[in-house]
Amino acid sequence: MFGGGQVKYDRALTVFSPEGRLFQVEYALEAVRRGTLAVAVKSKEAVCLAAQIKIPSKLMDADSIDKLFQVDEHIGVAIAGLHADSRTLINYARVQAQSFRLTYDEPVRLNMLVKSIADMKQLYTQYGGNS
Repeated sequence: MFGGGQVKYDRALTVFSPEGRLFQVEYALEAVRRGTLAVAVKSKEAVCLAAQIKIPSKLMDADSIDKLFQVDEHIGVAIAGLHADSRTLINYARVQAQSFRLTYDEPVRLNMLVKSIADMKQLYTQYGGNS
């Protein structure tokens, strides 16, 4: 998939291959597949987030890899896939949560935050990163 076998068809964001696949979606799914495991368990009293950390090289410091992040007092995130993309989305989510709290003096509702992130991601998909 990442090897470059379909160079003719994956240069644009929303071009379908002759097999009917959208390569942008395939690449995103493959990035998550190559990522590590992240699990969340919810009970009536608490939520537990856990993430597996793989060290691909002896030269990497295991303490420098973060997979769990706090977005707001009541929202935590575990990441899989590309760390750079995840950190960008987490920073966006933190700004949205802070903005909501400053505007309405209450914590952001999770469904509103998720919709905001999804809308932002759709803009980048639709306009190729130039929103």
